Amino acid sequence: MAFLRSNLAPVVFCAQVASSFFDTGLQLVVKQRYENTTHPAAGGDQPQKSIAYFYMIFNILTKVVAIIPAFLLARIGDKGYRKVPVVVPLVGYFISRGLLLFVIAFNWTVEVMYAAPIVNGLCGGFSSYWPGVIVLVSLSTSEQDRSLRIMCIELTYGIAGFLGSLASGHLFQLYALEHRQGVVLACASVMLYFLCLVYAACIFQVGTRTPPADADERRDGERVGILSSVKANVALLFAAGILYDMAVGGGVEIMSVYVLVEPLNWTATQVGYGNAAGSVIFITSFLGVKLFTRCSLSDTTMILIGMFSFLTGIYFMTFVTTTATYFLARSLTLFALIPMPIIRSLLSKQIRGSSYGRTLTGLQLSFQLAGLATTPIFTKVYQSTLHTLPGFVFTLSSIITFLAMIPISIVGCRSARREGYERF
Repeated sequence: MAFLRSNLAPVVFCAQVASSFFDTGLQLVVKQRYENTTHPAAGGDQPQKSIAYFYMIFNILTKVVAIIPAFLLARIGDKGYRKVPVVVPLVGYFISRGLLLFVIAFNWTVEVMYAAPIVNGLCGGFSSYWPGVIVLVSLSTSEQDRSLRIMCIELTYGIAGFLGSLASGHLFQLYALEHRQGVVLACASVMLYFLCLVYAACIFQVGTRTPPADADERRDGERVGILSSVKANVALLFAAGILYDMAVGGGVEIMSVYVLVEPLNWTATQVGYGNAAGSVIFITSFLGVKLFTRCSLSDTTMILIGMFSFLTGIYFMTFVTTTATYFLARSLTLFALIPMPIIRSLLSKQIRGSSYGRTLTGLQLSFQLAGLATTPIFTKVYQSTLHTLPGFVFTLSSIITFLAMIPISIVGCRSARREGYERF
């Protein structure tokens, strides 16, 4: 019981399994509904454009609605109520994910699902939930162990996504309620979110512990001497994080559409396996951080390795036309998850503990704002190149990843120069 009260890993695990169930269920329901019909906004063209249009609207709503609620929840969390930025979003997940169950069970139009990101966003969404989790981890660890501990929670997240994705395709095919597929999968997702909500609200306990006084005093001393340097590093880390999130987010969003149509045209089981393959990078990235840490590589070097891994894999995805080559391309992105956790860890080392929530939530919200441009741009590029080179969007993603490596390289050079001064 003491372990349960002080450990947030069960919430992260179950919530991600539930999210995997929902993602696969939504993908397949959208495909089924648009397979023999054409959305008016798609201009009377192929189902690919209808599916891409649906996800463009869905993803834009996901990014927009959560901006103000997430920031307000972060401020509440920084005042000492650390569970609030985690519990409130779980309420939104529980309610919004239930909509998929109603869409399947009562054969509602799929456009009803546009309400899901609205409800979820008003409760803070992922923009509040994940920074809230990272803040709790950061406050309970030293700076030396922080990158690895954050990577551990990412590993838990990834393993849950892997297992959930493997099972999701099979669960979707189970029949219930007048031979409707997906009811069992949607029910399982809602129940898991309910269990997460109960656990986080009633079982998990967290104090208002802050980082050691000497750490804050040391940071105060740094602010006196190198305030501009700290601000520059924070700005560079934000820039790198935003660019990399744009590259990954835009590429992965289109990938969810790309696998449903020709030339891949995946089945429900293949969609589940494909999502599971995407979750494997959580495991390989964690092992990579363990290995690189033992080799005494710096945080910035690990970030660059992760970005280069994603760059090569997503560029190869441009030319994918078979399932075998798809999985080969995904295998090249073994360390693609490393950059984001390490960027968050580096940011936490630049600021006081009382500012963790606002800073990390600000980073997440900057991703959301950047995504407002990324989603429609990638969608329009995909639609316009559908008949020439459908995978061109993945080349665009690789170019943006290369740009993200530039500010990280600058941070690495600045850090090396500063360490050289200290040694001298």
